[in-house]
Amino acid sequence: MPSDPILSAADLARLRIEYQQRSLTETDVDSDPIRQFLRWFNECLSARAHEPNAMTLATCDASGAPSARTVLLKGVDTGFVFYTNYLSHKARDLEQNPRAALVFWWPELERQVRVEGQISKTTEAESDAYFASRPRDSQIGSAASPQSEVIASRQVLEDQARALRERFPAGNIPRPAHWGGYRLLPRRLEFWQGRPSRLHDRIEYIRDPASHWIIRRLAP
Repeated sequence: MPSDPILSAADLARLRIEYQQRSLTETDVDSDPIRQFLRWFNECLSARAHEPNAMTLATCDASGAPSARTVLLKGVDTGFVFYTNYLSHKARDLEQNPRAALVFWWPELERQVRVEGQISKTTEAESDAYFASRPRDSQIGSAASPQSEVIASRQVLEDQARALRERFPAGNIPRPAHWGGYRLLPRRLEFWQGRPSRLHDRIEYIRDPASHWIIRRLAP
């Protein structure tokens, strides 16, 4: 252990925040966790939360080694949809182990949502439609970047992007075959509401073998 740490326990303790905006009970929540998520998400929009669709995506490879990064939620239906490069680190993990976890953190409302479940790819039509809806520069960025691969310099990316702009001056850039979406179908969700004295409210939904949702309270 270093004798003079850059951040001490006392330094970090001073960052503590007392949560006291709201509460959450079993009678407050919807019987369906997707509807409950949408309720909270819409409240985030009303509160003008910063990037409420930002979520941590955690994956594991075949050996169980974990990896996490922030991605953006791009749809909610039967599951939670996001898009990425199918040759990326996260995609390689999901190919080996098609299970993942998501975490949404909304400090403006002192709330967190955790989601765990099975991953599958979106259809080609879904991926095409979403890619076509993106701004042209975002399309170029996705098509130009060999995501997660080692590159010699930033100039490599700039050159790839410039070549795509010259090739498609009017836009309408086709979706690369290596780019598309994933849908996480939840098996477990947890809605966390910050409370005073660290006695937080945690309401869990877990799917039983008959595909019914069981709602229960967890200790903080």
